[in-house]
Amino acid sequence: MTNAPTHTRQSHVIIRTMTKEDIPKIVELQKIAFPLMAAEGVYWKPDQLTSHLQVFPQGQFVAEYHGKIVGSCSSLIMSLKNDYDEHTWKDACGDSFFKNHNPKGDSLYGADVSSHPDHRKLGVGTKLYDARKTLAIKLNLRRIIAGARLINYCEHVKNLSPLEYVHKVKRHEIKEPVLSFQLRNGFKFIKILPNYMKDPRSLNNATFIEWKNPNFEVKS
Repeated sequence: MTNAPTHTRQSHVIIRTMTKEDIPKIVELQKIAFPLMAAEGVYWKPDQLTSHLQVFPQGQFVAEYHGKIVGSCSSLIMSLKNDYDEHTWKDACGDSFFKNHNPKGDSLYGADVSSHPDHRKLGVGTKLYDARKTLAIKLNLRRIIAGARLINYCEHVKNLSPLEYVHKVKRHEIKEPVLSFQLRNGFKFIKILPNYMKDPRSLNNATFIEWKNPNFEVKS
């Protein structure tokens, strides 16, 4: 018996908004998806996920595959003082409870995306990103922005600055699964964000990425 084609299996991935009952499963998913960060205590805790649901339930998504949660993403609405201000994760989110969420903001901020390592060929990340894009269009937000990990930068730090590393990724000279995935999904690299968050693989660096809502209408 052969395995089902990838496109058929992808059709079984369902994206829906998070519920309170999902929280324990998302905590476990975080530990599996980010083992190095989890070892340092950097992953969503139940009270933080509960807060996300309270402040902005529409922005919290999970991916289900045959009843199992294989992906999740957390988002909030905010505005930067200037479009491309250098910032940290904490600057954007306020804290892990999303105290910076502002329904009157102009940007959907991607605080986190996680997917189960055993299910990463199912298009989970793309479907979660598409859910965010649909939400941004529905809410007439100007854009989606995020600070994204440079997951393989630790292997090149002796020879390349973070910016040089990104340029090589964009020229397909270095394999960088996170940034390459984001570029394929219509995001633009803006700049390096140093000291973005504690991350041993990125050496605390992140990329400022942006997707502009093509349907955005300026409010009168």
